[in-house]
Amino acid sequence: MKKINKYGLFELRFNADMETLTYAVFFHDDESIPVKGFHDGASDAIVRFMPMKAGDWTYEITHGGETISGSFRCIEDSRLHGPVKTDGMHFQYADGSRYLPFGTTCYAWTHQPADLQEATLDTLKESPFNKIRMCVFPKHMCYNNNEPEYFPFLQAEDGSWDVHKPNADYWRNLDCSTSQLAALDIEVDLILFHPYDRWGFSELSAEDSLIYLDYCIARLAAYYNVWWSLGNEYDLIFSKEMRDWEALATHIRKTDPYHHLLSIHHCLVPYPKVEWMSHCSIQG
Repeated sequence: MKKINKYGLFELRFNADMETLTYAVFFHDDESIPVKGFHDGASDAIVRFMPMKAGDWTYEITHGGETISGSFRCIEDSRLHGPVKTDGMHFQYADGSRYLPFGTTCYAWTHQPADLQEATLDTLKESPFNKIRMCVFPKHMCYNNNEPEYFPFLQAEDGSWDVHKPNADYWRNLDCSTSQLAALDIEVDLILFHPYDRWGFSELSAEDSLIYLDYCIARLAAYYNVWWSLGNEYDLIFSKEMRDWEALATHIRKTDPYHHLLSIHHCLVPYPKVEWMSHCSIQG
């Protein structure tokens, strides 16, 4: 039986076309956890899962009318502390050990040339930081004026971003970066939306925003070191209203099977305290 570390990454890859949806359910004793699969290019589908309990797990993956069944054994690994949670007042890892955040910001480091990405990792190896805030979408601002090699989605004929067609090269690089940061014991405070944009990502419609979030969660939620930062300076993203942010946050809470930390960051007006918020992200 295949063995996976507790809080590690279980992944199953198989051939699939872009039009076929993939769902999975993972079972442990009397517990069942549903997850969505995602496409990695035109011919591959992937299901990822993070086991939070040791013991034997079974799964059923439904894909194109077919069901794939299997099992694996989750084993304890003292090196992995699991996702960061809150106990109401403090941060701590899922295993109960203390987590004291000391973070930095590298908004667009994964959108830079490969040599600069490597230099960033080399710098972080020698730093005391255990958290990094970074963006999914490229950022246009001082020191971030380059044109990225890859974008999260392919473009339609009219030049708009087709959220139904993720760019596998971009997301594979983000996978790699997330794993590399986990190896350095660095949490990834992943910024899902921001206003510093010349490409049109901040203008995604409500429907496209949900499709994007579905993909992002299906692909990245199984990494134990991920946090969700719904918006960076959300109040400067004028294409979205408060009801939009509430809908997006509710969708994340409903879709993320691991309930990673979720916050939203402001520029001028702090977001009001709401139930879906796990902690504050305050600029001051």
